[in-house]
Amino acid sequence: MTTAMGVPPLDGGRAGRWTLPEELSARVPAEQRSPGLDRDAVRLLVSRGTRVSHHAFVELPGLLRAGDLLVVNTSVTLAAAVDGRVGHARVVVHFSTRGDDGRWAVELREPDGRGTTRARGGGPAGTEVRLPGDVRLVLEEPLADRSARLWWGRVSDADVPGLLRRHGRPIRYSYTDRDQPLSAYQTVFALPSADGAGSAEMPSAARPFTARLVAELVSRGVQFAPVTLHTGVASAEAHEPPYPERFTVPETSARLINAARAGDGRVIGVGTTAVRAVESAAGPDGVVRAARGWTGLVVTPERGVRVVDGLLTGLHEPQASHLLMLEAIAGGKAVDRGYEEALRGRYLWHEFGDVHLILPEESPAALSVENPHTEDCHSNYR
Repeated sequence: MTTAMGVPPLDGGRAGRWTLPEELSARVPAEQRSPGLDRDAVRLLVSRGTRVSHHAFVELPGLLRAGDLLVVNTSVTLAAAVDGRVGHARVVVHFSTRGDDGRWAVELREPDGRGTTRARGGGPAGTEVRLPGDVRLVLEEPLADRSARLWWGRVSDADVPGLLRRHGRPIRYSYTDRDQPLSAYQTVFALPSADGAGSAEMPSAARPFTARLVAELVSRGVQFAPVTLHTGVASAEAHEPPYPERFTVPETSARLINAARAGDGRVIGVGTTAVRAVESAAGPDGVVRAARGWTGLVVTPERGVRVVDGLLTGLHEPQASHLLMLEAIAGGKAVDRGYEEALRGRYLWHEFGDVHLILPEESPAALSVENPHTEDCHSNYR
């Protein structure tokens, strides 16, 4: 994709309905909070309609059933942040997305003196950024008409993945305490691609999965359908909807999804990126077909979902466009109820935080058998 990309207007979200206390930002990965913990030592909020229950993430196998299908994103996380200079000024370049013509969509930010960055105006066209190894990046045009945050830029060295491996580090935001190794941002499902492509930011909903937990899920009859969506740089300040991104839905995964839908299994996206990919490959009839390329799909309540029955996702800020997808799957009242409970229960937000499982609404009788932790149970609260 080489032309400027339009951004759909953000006409939803929960901005103004609640605020996120600063202390609820997860500042380090779960395994660093106490000796002996693993990635799966996070909490799991479960929503079925407006009914909410509280769990540990390791309880996930007991909350799913044989025949359920988890759609997972296999994209690797890139070390997408590289230091550079514009004239005498220091900048940090966030490499977001590679275009079909070899250019890269990039975001320029300013170091804030605390190891993270703050927003910086993009452009103008012709701006040259000096990168390590005598590499030059020249900004050419904004990615979209309505925002100058991301720009298409041309890099003098075509081997950008090599540049990132040598000189890059994971993108880090101000709510975190310190830099983390790239391994902290890889999920158990990550598969390196032959061309070095990957995600500028971690598909974080899958981060709590461990090999042990995956094995337990498989042993209980839960299946996995891998897809790939290389996510670009999020809009940390403006919360813009996602730009077009590269995705792949393999034939085998399409068959697994269609088979689950034809039977009694529930199709559950692990992360908004997985949902975006699979919904992009679905026709109006809800049948998923193998597909690859670019997707500009933004899942909203007006568009709805055609394939997924549920979603496992992190907790999003009130301005985040991702909440439109949650509303499309669960409805606005369910989203509001879930976030009310997440705030009351002191759940942790962001990529190292707790997770939220949205399942189809079920009868109270079925819930009482399957789930002893009711919405009034506070045994798992901090």
